[in-house]
Amino acid sequence: MAEVQPPPFVTDIQEIRRRAREHLEEGAVTENYQGTVETTLKLLNDALATEIVCVLRYTSHYISAVGIHSEAVKEEFGQHAREEQDHALRLAERINQLGGRPDFNPEGLLSRSASQYVEGQNLVDMIRENLVAERIAIETYRDMIRYFADHDPTTRRLLEDILTKEEEHANDMHDLLVAHQGKPMLEN
Repeated sequence: MAEVQPPPFVTDIQEIRRRAREHLEEGAVTENYQGTVETTLKLLNDALATEIVCVLRYTSHYISAVGIHSEAVKEEFGQHAREEQDHALRLAERINQLGGRPDFNPEGLLSRSASQYVEGQNLVDMIRENLVAERIAIETYRDMIRYFADHDPTTRRLLEDILTKEEEHANDMHDLLVAHQGKPMLEN
């Protein structure tokens, strides 16, 4: 069976130059953007809300974790809060690149967020709630990555980077939960 070759790469640089001068108000969004800007902005603002809620929850846990084994866990919570804040800033920058406005308004934050804000009653509860939130973020980001596929590779790569970190966070929280409960949760 003969392999089907893609057509040769041909571009009309004069046409691209002409189009680049049109619609300057659209910034980075050019004619060949294959996503739907409004949908992308909505999804990214919802992801931004999720990251903000995660920053707040991890920060609260960092401040309020107490007990004989809390110091190492507190440090993990603090590190995760900083990394979630970085995710939020990166999402906000992408929203801005696409001509949108990042929605930092605290009003309605929880309704826009995929994750919840649960404080937890003790150290194990805090770890568990953070693991739940990370699992929600992982599933949400995977769905978004599939949605963007090749239609918006810049957004997809951003989300893939964030997903990698969220998976690390989930693994960290799982390890802490195992350490503090004394039994593995994942059986092979």
